[in-house]
Amino acid sequence: MSLSDVRLSEVFRDLAQIPFGRIAAIVVLAWVSIRLLGWLLPRVADALPARFRLYVLPWVPALRLLITFVAVLWIVPLVIAPTPQNLFALLGALGIALGFAFKDFVSSLVAGVIAVYERPYRQGDWVRIRGVYGEVVAVGLRAVYLRTLEDERVSVPHAALWTEAVGNANDGLRTLMVVTTFWLAPDHDAEAARERLREVAWTSAWLDATRPVTVEVNESKVGTRYQVKAYPLDARDQQTFRTDVTVRGKQALRDAGCRFATVPVAQADA
Repeated sequence: MSLSDVRLSEVFRDLAQIPFGRIAAIVVLAWVSIRLLGWLLPRVADALPARFRLYVLPWVPALRLLITFVAVLWIVPLVIAPTPQNLFALLGALGIALGFAFKDFVSSLVAGVIAVYERPYRQGDWVRIRGVYGEVVAVGLRAVYLRTLEDERVSVPHAALWTEAVGNANDGLRTLMVVTTFWLAPDHDAEAARERLREVAWTSAWLDATRPVTVEVNESKVGTRYQVKAYPLDARDQQTFRTDVTVRGKQALRDAGCRFATVPVAQADA
């Protein structure tokens, strides 16, 4: 059964029978519900302890999708004569049209539905997609919205899931690993330097003391690289924590008589 086999007059209700006022009310109700949901749940999550916040935020995209789906199911019978033949014919034609006209858009929508269930990212996660690193502040039907450390809002289409790797730093947890790097000239007491950096991390006011603190040491042609790996109390404190460890770590290394190495930019960023 195709749309060509069914006359339009048999598919759609007569204009006089279509309750446009009710349809408008459904659309407004769905829009208000989605806006209210997007405003209320993040505020409820922020009022809760940090360990509960990331359990509340993932409900936002799922409930938004549910509201949209219910609204569509509510409206369709008001416009179309609800017979199996009409529905199959119209949905088939609509699917073909959307497939050609909105291929990329539909791809993002499908990926968005998959993202709701597989959760490669959820609201409150810190992710890296297409070279952009930031906190997921919203998960829409078409795109995921990130807030970067530079306070930029970036939208990334869900279709990136098909071709791009998605790095998730905390994966639903309230904290994440922060890596602070120091480069020293090779001639120094490595054990003393490592202990100084470990002490700096353990005495930070932003440290989550329930998680491990490690200091990794690697030698290269330009110097010795120290990486302090630790966890702040909250993922949003990562820059504050890294700054604290950097400032106090440099002072501790100077007090220990260590000299800092000059590292090429490409290697320092690695």
